[in-house]
Amino acid sequence: MHSHFICMDKTIKITYNDKSFDFDLLKGSENELGINIKDLRSKTGLITLDPGYKNSGSCISDITFLDGEKGILKYRGYSIEDLANKADFLEVAYLLIFGELPSKIQLEKLKNNINEESIVDEDLKVILKSFPKSAHPMGVLASLTSALTAFNPSAVDINSEENMFEAIVMLLGKFPILTSWAQRKVKGLPLIYSDISLPYIDNISQLMFKRPNQKYEPNPVVTNALNKLLILHADHEQNCSTSTVRIVGSSHAGLFASVSAGISALWGRLHGGANQAVIEMLESIRSDGGDTKKFMKKAKDKNDPFRLMGFGHRVYKNFDPRAKILKVSADEVLKELGVTDPVLEIAKELETEALNDKYFIDRKLYPNVDFYSGIIYRALGIPTEMFTVMFALGRLPGWIAQWREMRLNNEPIGRPRQIYTGPTDRVFTPLDLR
Repeated sequence: MHSHFICMDKTIKITYNDKSFDFDLLKGSENELGINIKDLRSKTGLITLDPGYKNSGSCISDITFLDGEKGILKYRGYSIEDLANKADFLEVAYLLIFGELPSKIQLEKLKNNINEESIVDEDLKVILKSFPKSAHPMGVLASLTSALTAFNPSAVDINSEENMFEAIVMLLGKFPILTSWAQRKVKGLPLIYSDISLPYIDNISQLMFKRPNQKYEPNPVVTNALNKLLILHADHEQNCSTSTVRIVGSSHAGLFASVSAGISALWGRLHGGANQAVIEMLESIRSDGGDTKKFMKKAKDKNDPFRLMGFGHRVYKNFDPRAKILKVSADEVLKELGVTDPVLEIAKELETEALNDKYFIDRKLYPNVDFYSGIIYRALGIPTEMFTVMFALGRLPGWIAQWREMRLNNEPIGRPRQIYTGPTDRVFTPLDLR
């Protein structure tokens, strides 16, 4: 698997209790360095403490490289800019999952197989109907994805490429239907199935937007924006939801169960929920009177609890390369659809002010991918609570690729350690003496 992985001749010495211990220094293909502490506990009796795992590599991976300082994101060595502007989402999905861009024949086979699988068991509708209309679509999606396991119980034999391909295609075929059902439930629209005469992205559009009383006509600007959005969200290295998929999969849980766990992780406001939080913030600014300058001032005030959502990024210390691409898309979509929406006007004002404000420039607080994706989804008429579901739809190939890599590498079950700080030897007191 890991053809580009280099184990260096150098070692790192750790001295403890007057003894020295050597640990290998590892180097990735993009010159990232790491210390292999796999044997730290057995050699020294020590563990490392790293809350949030910000300094811990959980795996060696060939899939995605990102450099937050330089604003670089690559899938399997291809720049995100090239892929977003030149590739189709299914090509990128194939690249992430199988390691290479597909030939025409391979892509055609993938499309045909997906089409065969783009139907779900009618009984899943019974599960969907049992949710109240007020249920959050992410909860609905996690449940329906988990339920796929019950409707397709055979475990994936990871030693069989055919078996693995079948499970992957099944998920790529059924997941867009489940995501659209979550939206259609919210909007009170009838549940529909895929139209296999349409390309993958146009089919997603019709699943989301088709009304029962009219023929669906794909809009190329909408298709292009959706294609870019899904590609830009397709993978992002070992983030919270991806790590969740890998750690659940490491117990040899199946693909559907692992992805369902990833959906639950993505649901959080600090992860996939951020684009929803952007629109909620814009709406609160609007209901307050829409004075963006006032809120910019509040954002700069350390003593004010107000935070500007959608600016800056935990990983990208400069600009978010995905945001640069989506800014162009957002402008195109707003122009094409001629949307007049006071909330989106506020977004454009905030963007202009942040890009020209010394405070934001000095701190590199540029609008990020969540800011622009929130604007585009809103302009397309996707309900706010569905934004994270769209994120999940884009991230699906990344989750599949990471799960597949973890299983093919036969990675050990994830089992972090801890430092215990609770009470020590206590004497049990019988109930009547307490």
